Amino acid sequence: MSISRRDFLKLSGVVVGSSFLPSLAVHASSNGQPGQQVAMLYDATLCVGCNACTNACRQWNNTTPETDQRGLYDSPPELSSDTWTMIQLYQEGDDYSFVKRQCMHCIDPACVSGCPVEALQKSKEGPVTYDANRCIGCRYCMYTCPFHIPRFEWDEVIPVVAKCTFCYDRIVEGKGPACAERCPTGALIWGKRDDLVSQAESRIESDKKRYINHIYGKDDAGGTSVLYLSGVEFNKLGLEDVGNEPIPDISEGTANIVLPGIVLGGPFLLGLIRLVSKRGGWEESWPV
Repeated sequence: MSISRRDFLKLSGVVVGSSFLPSLAVHASSNGQPGQQVAMLYDATLCVGCNACTNACRQWNNTTPETDQRGLYDSPPELSSDTWTMIQLYQEGDDYSFVKRQCMHCIDPACVSGCPVEALQKSKEGPVTYDANRCIGCRYCMYTCPFHIPRFEWDEVIPVVAKCTFCYDRIVEGKGPACAERCPTGALIWGKRDDLVSQAESRIESDKKRYINHIYGKDDAGGTSVLYLSGVEFNKLGLEDVGNEPIPDISEGTANIVLPGIVLGGPFLLGLIRLVSKRGGWEESWPV
């Protein structure tokens, strides 16, 4: 059996074009009303840095305490595959604040939109869940997350991604996240997102000198299920200005501009290759 260069190039054009079509898929959207989903409010002005939340997370999720070279427990400087939430300290002169790190559980999560095998899902209750059995280890979620949250088990033979699940197994039973229920100062509270936004707005209005006039996560990146109040500028706490547009909207807007050009340009490029190859004296047909 033989196939002509013309037929080969036509077939190649179809394959090249089709390979880009999945990238035009619609981003993941939340199953439910975001305002009624479970959320958490972290008030940095009430946090004393006790790390009770970190320990509660470890105990509930059975993650391994991290140790230093001497084998003693050491609070890690960043999130890891074994540390899904932690407290960090910002200090500059007399200006200081604690800040909690964990998955933000975006209303329209970029990690869910980017995952090619749906290992990450936005639940109707609010948490962004992860199914290790589906995961292929591509780590695309690490690339797409604007908050740099997912971590990879680099030291495991069969590694998976690890991140805060918002204690989804507790949420479906009507309980709150373990970290929020353990907090001794009330710096962490949980409830419906609309209620927490209202409470945060009331705190800012009642004590304008105490708080920055912004609820981080209310609109940032299209909104998140973890909300922040602070007396220190958020960028100093490592909470970047990511804009208010959902990250999937930005990436898909770019795809809608770039990918059609690739899809249409692919066959053209292959046609150009055909023209060049014809001048080079290829055989008219190839055995297959």
